[in-house]
Amino acid sequence: MSKRKWGVGVAVALLALPAAAQMSGGVIKIGVLNDQSGTYADLTGQGSVVAARMAVEDFGAAKKGMKVEVVFADHLNKPDVGSQIARRWYDAEGVDAIFDVPTSSVALAVNQLTREKGKAFIVSGAASSDLTGKACSPNTIHWTYDTWALANGTANAIVKTGGNTWFFLTADYAFGHALERDVEAVVVKNGGKVLGRVRHPFPGTDFSSFLLQAQASKAKIIGLANAGGDTINSIKQAAEFGIVKGGQNLAGLLVFITDVHALGLNTAQGLIFTETFYWDMNEQTRAFTKRFAPQVRGIHPSMVHAGVYSGVLHYLKAVEALKSDDGTKVIAKMKEMPTDDPLFGKGSIRADGRKIHPAYLFEVKKPQESKAPWDYYKLRATIPAEQAFRPLADGGCELVKK
Repeated sequence: MSKRKWGVGVAVALLALPAAAQMSGGVIKIGVLNDQSGTYADLTGQGSVVAARMAVEDFGAAKKGMKVEVVFADHLNKPDVGSQIARRWYDAEGVDAIFDVPTSSVALAVNQLTREKGKAFIVSGAASSDLTGKACSPNTIHWTYDTWALANGTANAIVKTGGNTWFFLTADYAFGHALERDVEAVVVKNGGKVLGRVRHPFPGTDFSSFLLQAQASKAKIIGLANAGGDTINSIKQAAEFGIVKGGQNLAGLLVFITDVHALGLNTAQGLIFTETFYWDMNEQTRAFTKRFAPQVRGIHPSMVHAGVYSGVLHYLKAVEALKSDDGTKVIAKMKEMPTDDPLFGKGSIRADGRKIHPAYLFEVKKPQESKAPWDYYKLRATIPAEQAFRPLADGGCELVKK
């Protein structure tokens, strides 16, 4: 056989190999890294693992000859623990991509490590808009929401309806700081004033001294720049102090459906907040929920769970198109391909790694308005995709051409 003919023969043989043989280790290994036991466990936790597995199933990986494995771990909301797990996954256990990662301080640490290792990181749970700003990376996509989108949706609506003086009760870590910063910018831009702020430990249990400071400020709005169990406990303890009955209003700046479920409609009614997904939006979201909930103790999917499903689905489409699980190349391919899935519909991914889709301003129903279990939200406004997230040029991302 001539050298030329031999070369052609090898090329044909490679094309005939199963897809799995072209992946590192012969398997595409997905790691779901999140809070399995703490304050964010219900809104991320096992629900995100279930969502990832559902995406693998719906993608039809097995029928396409692609071997996909989903593993998970608990980062305990600690950056050092999250980094150790991510490093072990990348260096010793063959994980190709990490998904979810609530708690912005952990996500920022995994973001840096993923870049160093040339892997892929698709964030659903963390909120800091720095992930597509000063900390943006060619190896990271921020999928579901961020602090800028929350501020733009919720704070805009509240200031424009008279809530023009604010006091912040803020979780003292990267997420809380970013959310407070982004909301304050919206309040000031719309002519409002920030009268003060106090930062509480994360996670917290006793918010009484912080709430008394907020009450003493006389601000019309007490902005809760926290999440999960911290938000639930803040709202419950504010009720005990009679803060809302006294004429001040609470603004839950990051509220999930699992928080509303834990609070109950009697306590949560009237809360206004921004999300990018609700289980009862349409036939497709309801069909997803019908499959999801029985696997997670009846919990209905949060937007973080939906983002993990959507992100894994698009990741696998990119791996299939590229015929490689090289992290840097897969992220580039994900940005190149339009997104389309049953939960978020059609969308796109920008150069800074920001996934683009609409956001929604919801209000929690009164108890008498709810017709069924988990029937909690009514839609107040849809924020179009092109307005829902920070303009590309404003984030300071090094990947954006000047």
